[in-house]
Amino acid sequence: MGSQVSMEMEAVQVVIVGGGFGGIAAASQLQALNIPFTLVDMKDSFHHNVAALRASVESGFAKKTFISYAVTFKENFRQGLVVEIDLEDQTVLLEGGEVLSCSLLSASYFRVGWLWQEALPFSHLILATGSTGLFPGKFNQVSSQQAAIQAYEDLVRQVQRSQSIVVVGGGSAGVEMAAEIKTEYPQKEVTLIHSQIALADKELLPCVRQEAKEILLQKGVNLLLSERVSNLEELSPNEHRECIRVQTDKDTEVATNLVIVCNGIKVNSSAYRSVFESQLAGNGALRVNQYLQVEGCSHIYAIGDCANVKEPKTAYHAGLHANIAVANIINSRKHRPLKAYKPGALTFLLAMGRNDGVGQISGFYVGRFMVRLAKSRDLFVSTSWKTMRQSPP
Repeated sequence: MGSQVSMEMEAVQVVIVGGGFGGIAAASQLQALNIPFTLVDMKDSFHHNVAALRASVESGFAKKTFISYAVTFKENFRQGLVVEIDLEDQTVLLEGGEVLSCSLLSASYFRVGWLWQEALPFSHLILATGSTGLFPGKFNQVSSQQAAIQAYEDLVRQVQRSQSIVVVGGGSAGVEMAAEIKTEYPQKEVTLIHSQIALADKELLPCVRQEAKEILLQKGVNLLLSERVSNLEELSPNEHRECIRVQTDKDTEVATNLVIVCNGIKVNSSAYRSVFESQLAGNGALRVNQYLQVEGCSHIYAIGDCANVKEPKTAYHAGLHANIAVANIINSRKHRPLKAYKPGALTFLLAMGRNDGVGQISGFYVGRFMVRLAKSRDLFVSTSWKTMRQSPP
């Protein structure tokens, strides 16, 4: 296509809902191809949440994990909360959208009560809404970059004040969280409570899961496995206390100063649940065909966590989905065959602090030295800054 939009693409207006890894990958490709698009997110900055756990324990690290959308995508970015998707009029309605100019032709503005709302028209829609979960693993709030960074710096102080810390949930996030704390503060007592016997993601090779357990034990993490926290509702996560008593269903009691919860990740379906009710899978993800098109809607794509594809929800897979969605928007306009997405063997790396890790690539075990070089030291932060064409602080 070169740098100019071809005749077939002149009528295209893509709206991307969600600025996570899949969203910025799609937006970057559309921008490079000079295809009109609007990226929507409730935050003003991309959150590199692969590094969120380290940002929770290392002072000053959080500023590396938030990257301004507006600097990269300029007028193609809108900050706002999606409140409705109108399939008949092919518009996305935002609440709290900022009116930048009265002469904008790509959107209309109107007022509901005291709130401005913005209607974004689309010829093609990419849903990349990701997943929601508890802070610090996820940061799903209408927020500014400064406020988001401060939230992580506040948690760093809570961690620093606490001699004893309990991490609830031994999936991949909980494993990485416990390792990050113990790496940064080896003298602190860290206890990981997990309802299952095996740790980390269930799709990982058994040898990878076992080695993750061994690394935690080598770091001095106390493991309470096959036990579930029974008084979680009574606790105040992320807040230092002189004495917090964590109880389990096996009558174990742990006295601690800080509780960090690393479970409960769910697909973020709030933007599309009402309009696509019949296309929802049981977990809230959208059922898609092999081209990542939402069932019955050839001009609407779902990528990343909100696509009901049988594979782990990772930043890596979200990027692959974005490639397919953008290619198929172009192919559909040029009357070319669409590209199918075929899930491959699992690639998943666990960063166990900056100095250790384990994982697998394309289904094959990868040792600790390679994972440390590939992910643990940088957590792919530099890759996101490169994608956003900005220089890290």
